[in-house]
Amino acid sequence: MARPKYRPSELGLRIAVVISLAGSTVFPISSPAQSIPEPSAVTEGADVPAAPKAEAAAPEAMLDTGFRNLYELNFKQGREQFVSYEKAAPNDPMGKAAEAASYLYEQFNAKGIFTSEFFLNDDKFLGGASGSPAENRNDPFLTANRSARDMANDHLRADPHDRQALLVLTITDGMEADYDALIVKKQMAALGLTKQADAEALKLLTIDPNAEDAYMALGAANYIIGCLPGYKRAFLWFGGVHGDRERGMEQLQRTAEHGHYLQTFAKAWLALAYEREHQPEKARKLLAELAAQFPSNPLFARELALVDHPGDTKQ
Repeated sequence: MARPKYRPSELGLRIAVVISLAGSTVFPISSPAQSIPEPSAVTEGADVPAAPKAEAAAPEAMLDTGFRNLYELNFKQGREQFVSYEKAAPNDPMGKAAEAASYLYEQFNAKGIFTSEFFLNDDKFLGGASGSPAENRNDPFLTANRSARDMANDHLRADPHDRQALLVLTITDGMEADYDALIVKKQMAALGLTKQADAEALKLLTIDPNAEDAYMALGAANYIIGCLPGYKRAFLWFGGVHGDRERGMEQLQRTAEHGHYLQTFAKAWLALAYEREHQPEKARKLLAELAAQFPSNPLFARELALVDHPGDTKQ
């Protein structure tokens, strides 16, 4: 996953340091191993100190590894990384938000959400996944997502400009809006959360213009609403919810180019949006990147093949 312009530490993730009492040397916890004294610095005949043990991975590396597991469809392994991060950084709501994402992405995969068959079919894309709301209810997702939201709100009560908390709120509200719209088919509830996520993302971007992951929620909302029939969009305008397909794709492009945790998610969404917009060359470019970056994910390779052979896609 490409590194973002901003560092995770700028979003509130603190990298611990380990201090060697013997040499008073500081080693970042993310270092693969501590330095070993040069042979010339060791007195002949003296006991040679044992090489220090390698330190555990930095907390933010657990998040990166966990999200990579999600994009490789290894949901259980990804969840294990997120739970480990929650233990290492119990005050950071991003851990719970990531855990919630693991449950939601797993359900999206089971329902075929990120496939041409779903995304290019208006009845499915605008009508939601198969199954009733009761059958599709995802309690683990809801529990983790709301826990992350509660933690983020606690942080914001102490500091209204907490960038990490605002990012978590944008992600959690955006995910629950997607869940409501695509999984349990509660479009009005989804629209309320979309509007809320928009406000949170805009506030975050005012504070930190480099928080490119925030554009994922804005872009997805703008694109989905922009795909609705005209009479429905006109109704939504009165509720303060605006949709713009082109603007949504531009926002998704920003996360696809410069995002961190959600970069791959944005690329997958944008590739399918390009297919909806009859721009197969742009879709092919993104899908080729994803297939090369995540060779163990069969969905990316399959969708790449379907761009070249659209007649094979059942709609």
